[in-house]
Amino acid sequence: MENIVIVGASLAGMQAAQTLRRSDYEGALVVIGDEPHYPYDRPPLSKQYLAGEWDDEKLRLRAAADPAELGIDWRLNTAATSLDLSASVVGLDDGSEVSFDGLIIATGASPRSLPGVELDGVHVLRTLDDAKNLRHHFDAKPNRVCVIGAGFIGAEVAATARERDLDVTLIEGASAPMARVLDTAAGMAIADLHRTHGVDVRLGTGVSSIGEGVVALSDGTVVEADAVVVGIGVQPATDWLEGSGLELDNGVVCDATCLAAPGVAAAGDVARWPNQRFGGALTRVEQWDNAVDQGAYVAKRLLADPDDQPAPFAPVPWFWSDQYDRKIQLAGVPTEQADVVHGTIKEQRFVQLYLDDGEFVGALAWNRPRQAIMARQLLEKGATIDEARAELGE
Repeated sequence: MENIVIVGASLAGMQAAQTLRRSDYEGALVVIGDEPHYPYDRPPLSKQYLAGEWDDEKLRLRAAADPAELGIDWRLNTAATSLDLSASVVGLDDGSEVSFDGLIIATGASPRSLPGVELDGVHVLRTLDDAKNLRHHFDAKPNRVCVIGAGFIGAEVAATARERDLDVTLIEGASAPMARVLDTAAGMAIADLHRTHGVDVRLGTGVSSIGEGVVALSDGTVVEADAVVVGIGVQPATDWLEGSGLELDNGVVCDATCLAAPGVAAAGDVARWPNQRFGGALTRVEQWDNAVDQGAYVAKRLLADPDDQPAPFAPVPWFWSDQYDRKIQLAGVPTEQADVVHGTIKEQRFVQLYLDDGEFVGALAWNRPRQAIMARQLLEKGATIDEARAELGE
């Protein structure tokens, strides 16, 4: 390949670019990003950056510290608007086109919003500019903050707001926080953690409307709010690929080696592929480690000999969240069949294992980082539940 284009100046896109150069790729390399910023780290946006502890420069990814180092043709503040597979061309919103013989799609995802809500003081948090706006609002010391959605972002924003001594109400439509990624008992432990720190946690209720200074809930109650943060999940950024011929279904659908079409790969939050480690079910992962690993994988995949049969991309999913003084780490796949083997949920320092038909498929560790790493290694080598209990139990 002589001309590789990466759409998405993201963590996955940057990791792909770095891996291409480290793999002795010397051809043209174009990176297209719809933000004006060079690639930066997103996890600190809801924590250290929102708390005022980090500045813009500290967020920048190390590989992008010297934009000229990798020999990239940067197209920042420019969005991809179309893909013509037959002509191998990406159309841009400035009217120009970029041709390729290898393409990596790493456009990530965009935050879901509540329909009809366009008010000052209502925020989402996905980009650096989002975080700047929200931090500026927090700096003005709003009396009451309402966070809608208790997933990773919502829970972390609520924790940061409390640590900034702001009054916080956390609204979640499900019966427990982080219900999409944790079992019910662990989700309720998240609720207890926030309540312990003074957050007004409202579960099992949705939002009916947002007005000036108020949030009306579906249970008939009203929450007063000077700042509202909407954290109700994201949707993969695939609108620009409509009509391209790629299969789009909650992301860019790829094969087990992350190819969506010959010479076209996807990585990061936008990619959906069959993870062979867990039965080949289509998977889309919205986490830092996956973006790093998949970005590196697809770079090597594009450079591989067409006659080779590369090993499928089959990682153990790995998530973490920092809230207050708790580090919450998840390896593998959670289920409702959970077995606490170390500590107790009540003391919020514990390890629990997840089972599926008796098979060890995941582990959750609260303030137990050593056991979290061990659990990930055990999953990678296909350990049994008895082996996991022996290694991780008290």
